[in-house]
Amino acid sequence: MLNRTLAPESKQVDEINFIEPLKQTLDNGIPVFTINAGKQELVRIEFIFENVNWDASKPLQAIGVSHLINNGTTNLTAKQIADKVDYYGAFLQTEYGADQTCVKLYTLNKHLASVLPIVRSILNESVFPEQELGIFIQNQKQSLQVNLQKNDFLARKHFAHALFGDTPYGSNIGPADYDALKREELLNYFKAAYKPQNCTIFVAGKFEQSEFDTLNSIMGKEWDNKAASAVNKFSFTHSTKGDILIEKPEAIQSAIRMGSLAITRSHPDFAGFQVLNCLLGGYFGSRLMANIREDKGYTYGIGSAVASLKDAGYFFIATEVGVAVCSNAIAEIEKEINILKTELVSEDELALVRNYMLGAMLGSLENAFSHADKFKNVYFSGLDYRYYEKYIATVKSITPADLNELAGKYLNTDSFTKVVVGKK
Repeated sequence: MLNRTLAPESKQVDEINFIEPLKQTLDNGIPVFTINAGKQELVRIEFIFENVNWDASKPLQAIGVSHLINNGTTNLTAKQIADKVDYYGAFLQTEYGADQTCVKLYTLNKHLASVLPIVRSILNESVFPEQELGIFIQNQKQSLQVNLQKNDFLARKHFAHALFGDTPYGSNIGPADYDALKREELLNYFKAAYKPQNCTIFVAGKFEQSEFDTLNSIMGKEWDNKAASAVNKFSFTHSTKGDILIEKPEAIQSAIRMGSLAITRSHPDFAGFQVLNCLLGGYFGSRLMANIREDKGYTYGIGSAVASLKDAGYFFIATEVGVAVCSNAIAEIEKEINILKTELVSEDELALVRNYMLGAMLGSLENAFSHADKFKNVYFSGLDYRYYEKYIATVKSITPADLNELAGKYLNTDSFTKVVVGKK
């Protein structure tokens, strides 16, 4: 009989297997990467476009196109698009990111041939009706006005702009930018960005050769958009250092966001830096949580993260605390960082972090969609699956001395940008 008074034996994850995609090419040159897995007759197809032609005076071009691309074509109204997609039980969504923009389709295999022509129309014939643009501008301005009252939103906004300036990574968008948005600008961007030469397709689900042939017959033809474009490319060598205080006299909580430019996923130290980050503030058992939440009671939650974009990486710590303890919280954060730079982590604490990170990696590979997401991470960083091999090996083998060295190398609080919104 099972003895429920004894905890299950703890074991480190030994092996993590990734499903590598099949690469094919449509007749018009679009590369297609397919994770063919699962038994359900369901497929996710992502059409991903690199962001292009960045113009700091028109920061909403790519965002506006992403939001409005399925709101009307030369042959279909927004309602007709929604009704047709809904009729086939499919789901269509758009996602904007600082580096890429995505049009994502979920559909049953049996309806693939019926739904893809709708997607083709969207990607070739979108017209961005003035009425839909007006609604978008009104809604976004209202949402922005609400968000500008939130301390955490302001902290995130000012922190990004301090690090990245007037680029898609840190663009300081305001109400006037929405008022200046014109339909012609959206059409120009649409014709430059949404074309086969700037597209990569990622497919996940049950997707055999017959489904690929269907995809090719519809999306592999010539597209209408052929305007000139240049993929965005940025260089960041420094950021605004020191304290940025956005004072709000009526605030009862202060939002804190602090950090600096850092390395990207392609850097040899990145995997080790992720272990260091997890230890400091990357999970519920982290040192920042133990100190700032559990011991001091300054906050409900605090965390840190290492983010990798195409042209830059950055590290940040974020939390919200009572205004009376804001300065104390910052001091405690810096104290925890200094401890990592001066004292070695215990083997027991490191073992806990190892198990958490390996378990989280294994748990994140639950289906074909998540396997495709893992591949996209390395693909757009110019890497391959050897990155994950090195990541797993680093998590298993990194030493307290390695972490001590990485802390000294990358966690220099004197060079941090420190944003406080509220009172300090």
